[in-house]
Amino acid sequence: MQPTSEARWPAIFSILQHTCCPQNMFFHFVASASANASVLRATIATTFPYLKFSIYRFHDSSVAGLISISIRSALDCPLNYARTYLADLLPHCVKKVVYLDSDLVLVDDIAKLASTPLGNDQILAAPEYCNANFTSYFTQTFWSNPSLSLTFANRKPCYFNTGVMVIDLDRWRAGEYTTKIEEWMELQKRMRIYELGSLPPFLLVFAGKIAPVDDRWNQHGLGGDNFRGLCRNLHPGPVSLLHWSGKGKPWVRLDANRPCPLDAVWAPYDLLKTPFSLDSSR
Repeated sequence: MQPTSEARWPAIFSILQHTCCPQNMFFHFVASASANASVLRATIATTFPYLKFSIYRFHDSSVAGLISISIRSALDCPLNYARTYLADLLPHCVKKVVYLDSDLVLVDDIAKLASTPLGNDQILAAPEYCNANFTSYFTQTFWSNPSLSLTFANRKPCYFNTGVMVIDLDRWRAGEYTTKIEEWMELQKRMRIYELGSLPPFLLVFAGKIAPVDDRWNQHGLGGDNFRGLCRNLHPGPVSLLHWSGKGKPWVRLDANRPCPLDAVWAPYDLLKTPFSLDSSR
């Protein structure tokens, strides 16, 4: 999980509030190497006194030379690419993780998501959205080049959001998937084959080969622009996780007194506004 720059911690708070065994949770935080790790550690420990966690520093230099300019400057932040390096950042004794962005809240037990079964040859699991226009995630240069477009031959690729994933780190390491993703990023530097930051390399490597997860575990796209007329609604069906992916963030809208309706779900988990309370005996 990537901690936010402000001590709001809604993702952590919501996970602890909704899991049956919060004492069994262990959090792995990935932070920019430029962040003050001592201050971050003290802030987390003070906010969540019983939390078991580690902090891993991600150096921008690990990926800076591979990043291509995308259609949204916010997507070019090196920390957005840290998920590609989890297998290297985390100790090898950590064999499986649930990766979460920080702009989300859970309203269900994360243990259900963590228990998602992976097939014998599957590296990760995530909700898939097969109704999305998959071709739009790549340029005409990509689709017009048979040696590139054949990447998806014999696969049924669907879009998935990389903000919520269950990852088998052992299989990732064994298959050298960090290198596979980097190879696509290197190609992108030479010929523009996609527009959107860190997502397309994941699609190129994994789309059509992941273990499916029910859509309820990533009701994403709630970060519509910061105007009420452009607020996003939930997708039809049950909800276990709400994800404010996109330009607009709920804490910005709430602080500006311009909230979208669903930002009311975020507000109770915003620890700048809501006192934290958790029975440590659970």
